[in-house]
Amino acid sequence: MGNWVVNHWFSALVIAVWLGLNLFLFVTFFLTFDRDEKYYYTRQLLWSALAWARASAKCLNFNSLLILLPVCRNLLSFLRGTCSCCRRTMRKQLDHNLTFHKLVAYMIILHTAIHIIAHLCNFEWYNDAQQATDKSLASVLSELHLDDGPWLNPIQSNTTTPLHVAFTTIPGLTGVIITLALILMVTSSVEFIRRSYFEVFWYTHHLFIVYFAGLVIHGIVGIVRGQTADSLKEHNPKECAPYYTEWDQESSHHHCKEPEFEGIPAESWKWVLAPLILYCFERVLRFWRSCQEVAITKVVKHPSKVLELQMRMKGFSMEVGQYVFLNCPSISHWEWHPFTLTSAPEEEDFSVHIRAAGDWTESLIDAFEQQTPKIPRIKVDGPFGTASEDVFQYEVAMLVGAGIGVTPFASVLKSIWYKLQSADQKLKTKKIYFYWICRDTGSFGWFKNLLASLEQEMESSGKAGFLSYHLFLTGWSGSMVGHAALNVDRATDVVTGLRQKTSFGRPMWSNEFSAVAAAHPKSVVGVFLCGPGPLAKSLQRCCHQHSSLDPRKVQFYFNKENF
Repeated sequence: MGNWVVNHWFSALVIAVWLGLNLFLFVTFFLTFDRDEKYYYTRQLLWSALAWARASAKCLNFNSLLILLPVCRNLLSFLRGTCSCCRRTMRKQLDHNLTFHKLVAYMIILHTAIHIIAHLCNFEWYNDAQQATDKSLASVLSELHLDDGPWLNPIQSNTTTPLHVAFTTIPGLTGVIITLALILMVTSSVEFIRRSYFEVFWYTHHLFIVYFAGLVIHGIVGIVRGQTADSLKEHNPKECAPYYTEWDQESSHHHCKEPEFEGIPAESWKWVLAPLILYCFERVLRFWRSCQEVAITKVVKHPSKVLELQMRMKGFSMEVGQYVFLNCPSISHWEWHPFTLTSAPEEEDFSVHIRAAGDWTESLIDAFEQQTPKIPRIKVDGPFGTASEDVFQYEVAMLVGAGIGVTPFASVLKSIWYKLQSADQKLKTKKIYFYWICRDTGSFGWFKNLLASLEQEMESSGKAGFLSYHLFLTGWSGSMVGHAALNVDRATDVVTGLRQKTSFGRPMWSNEFSAVAAAHPKSVVGVFLCGPGPLAKSLQRCCHQHSSLDPRKVQFYFNKENF
């Protein structure tokens, strides 16, 4: 438990505060609508369903305020890179932006379900009160002010049904539209759809525009009502309710006038206005940046169907490990896909490596492979910050890449090469452990030249121990292993041609972490991953197990690429 706290105490605090605010809002407004005299007569018709509907509505507004903030990429990059108060612990939280976005979405789903169920009960009870002929208080309240406006029951005819209200009133119709938009967004966000049919996820997620428009309009009619302030002065509901048959009768000694009612003012727009303005500014900034001219200076085709694009754009400035969004108008005007930058900040051009992993990437690679005189146009939005930016903030770093997931560390290692060449005295990092896990030998092809250059540069600069790299091949045959065994005495590896020999199989992570902890007993070690979820869980578990409870001893901090 103690080791878990080392890595996650601030995340736990953020989640606890968020849950606490949700609980506070729900309880506060539940009690308000359950006890306030203003809604005394509304409760006579709707009972506790009124409080359930209104409390969940407040929580919906609160979470709708939050849902857009984690996807404002420029805001997150600003906080990560330029905000002086944004220290390591804070920056680690920025890496969990999509996780928090999902948690807020789940909370919206929960309160939407509560809100819908409560209002279904409300409309049934509104209908029951309208249909009643027993001259009960609910029946009398339903008949008040049907002609002059300040009514309480929105169902004002015996022929009107709850279904009719749901599809003919602004609150009912917008509620149906919001719910449908939410269902489509949520169902298309599951990992299978997102990975296999990204276009479906991309387009349906833009239904958030419909969601927010419906949310703002939803409450403008004020279909759920309470007693007006002026009416409360002349008509105390607790005193007058027992004598509802004598209201407005001059002969009555209670002198109770008929109560008047007003709709609850629309408030959703107050909650979401600021984040919507911020998000609109974000989109305008993205659009402006995407309109800048991009010059493609070099196209390189690598093994395993990997395409390298080297580009140049005026005013482009990056840090290690950042990523950009690319758009190819000849394939789709609307689809933008994220790719990690594989170039170093010290280089004039910036580059990305694109692996065929879906319809869009395959179409892009095919477009560049066709021998046509005109190169496809590329739009670029970015760069945006990631966890890998913090590599040089640690004395010791463990970099783990799986397959094409090595791309952010290409940027890191290239930057190290430049720093070693210039003898950068500001380099805080003293040791880097690099692990690359690949299925086939072809994947090693495009990256081994960089590793060979680093080997040579570090040896010539007297820093041969600065980088320790380990290559793991998970897709191998018996003949390949036999060939490697026969050539075990060779100075270079038979698979890659590098001095470091390739290992067959997967790393024993517990052994690797134990070795790093033994070599650096008093260091803060940053563990950086760009790879699949199961590998992330393994590394996270090792970080917990091998971090010391003593802050003066070795601490492992886990960081994962999320975009």
